[in-house]
Order: sequence, then C-alpha cells, then structure tokens
Amino acid sequence: MNKQDKMVITELTKLLLGGSAHISLTEAVEGLPPASRGVKLPHMPYSIWQLVEHMRIAQWDMMKFCKDAKYKSPNWPDDYWPIAPDPEDDSAWNSSIQQINNDLDEFIAMMEHSDIYRIFDYGDGQSILREALQIADHNAYHIGEIVAIRRALGVWR
Repeated sequence: MNKQDKMVITELTKLLLGGSAHISLTEAVEGLPPASRGVKLPHMPYSIWQLVEHMRIAQWDMMKFCKDAKYKSPNWPDDYWPIAPDPEDDSAWNSSIQQINNDLDEFIAMMEHSDIYRIFDYGDGQSILREALQIADHNAYHIGEIVAIRRALGVWR
C-alpha cells in the first residue's frame, strides 16, 4: 500500500470512528439515561433505541456485503428498523452498541488489508471505499439525530 492509500484509509478511519467534524456513537449515547432510550418525540418517527439498532443493522449489512458475494441483504425497510421503541433490557442496548463498535473495527481492518478502490464483481459498482463512505455518512446522519433528540429531551450535556 502506498503513502497516498494509507492517508486515505487513515482519514476514512477518523470519519468512521468520529472525530474532526463528527462525534462518535459512544460520545452521542454517553450518559444517556436508560429511560430516554425509547422516548418518541412528537413528529419524530423513531426513538434513540430505534436509531441505534437501525445503525447496527445497516452497518452490519454493508460490511457483510463487502465480505460475501453471496450475501443477501435484509428486506428494506422492514428488516432495518426495529418495531419496539425500547430495547428489551440493558443487555440488548449494550449488545447493539458493542456490535456497532466491533463491526466498525472489523470494517477498518478490512480496509487496511484490501484494495479499497476495487469494484466488486457483484452488486452495482460498490467498492470498500464506497461502502466506507456510505457507512460514515449514514452513521453521522443518525448520530446527529440522536444528539438532536437528546437536546429536545433535555438530556444532552
């Protein structure tokens, strides 16, 4: 891998993990009272839990797609959004957050050991680079929503 490629992967890693212009999911949910996880505000279609779980499912889907040409994505949109506004319990909440972080680590390792520019032989023009940008964009969007909901609930720092 040349110096330019290393620089691109370093910047993508920062973007995926939060930093520079974005906060991380860990920062966005830090100190969130458990009772606030499932609150649905007026005119908002989802709770913080539903956003977190949606991020987990979508990110996992994109990573699996990059790793397996035979992988079949869940049905959109039904399988990407949890119905229940609250997690079952603290374990479900913690597990979802942990999987998001673990999958990010796995995706970053994949970037570091792959040609991120190579177009997959399957799909419609995806590459690891394209999926990295999509994951980063998707997560940043929903993390921003989490912060906005927390502000509206009065439970932001």
